[in-house]
Amino acid sequence: MRATFELIAKNGFEGLRTRDVADLVGVNIATLHYYFPTKESLIRAVLDQAMIRFRSTLTPHGSPSEQLRNHLRAVRKLLIEEPELKAVMAELALRSARDRSIAAIMAEMYDSWHKSVRGLLRRAIREGGLKSDLDIDGVAALIVATLTSSTLPTLSGTKRADQAIRQLERWLGISGTRPTAGGGASSN
Repeated sequence: MRATFELIAKNGFEGLRTRDVADLVGVNIATLHYYFPTKESLIRAVLDQAMIRFRSTLTPHGSPSEQLRNHLRAVRKLLIEEPELKAVMAELALRSARDRSIAAIMAEMYDSWHKSVRGLLRRAIREGGLKSDLDIDGVAALIVATLTSSTLPTLSGTKRADQAIRQLERWLGISGTRPTAGGGASSN
């Protein structure tokens, strides 16, 4: 999976060949196909690994509002510190527009992420950290769309993605504190 991840980041999805993955790992193509019978199964495994990275930003520390703010900031930081992750997500998002099997895998991943964010929003509203009249489903979609779009080449590496995430924090009313090294929050 790591070899596939590296090859997609370096060459894009169009340049991904299972033979190159096998060569990079040092196994023959038959062995690779034993574990990953199709290119789609390999892509699914790569996306599963990417989602583990994104889920790691959903820490259970602090109030739900603090967790949401920390998630937004941690994803932003993750995409800066792990440019390969950003490149792979962008490649797969762009490819999904032309490839139904990749689109289905991406949709499943986005649905899972959306569900996690929606649950966090619901808990934040219940605990009084967010306005009770928020459209939870719509706001979760906006958060996932904003974070996803920050991987795309048109926004990647620009201050626009950062501005969008900061505006989202202000709009939600969760920008008043910053995460500390231990995962908690401190006042600005």
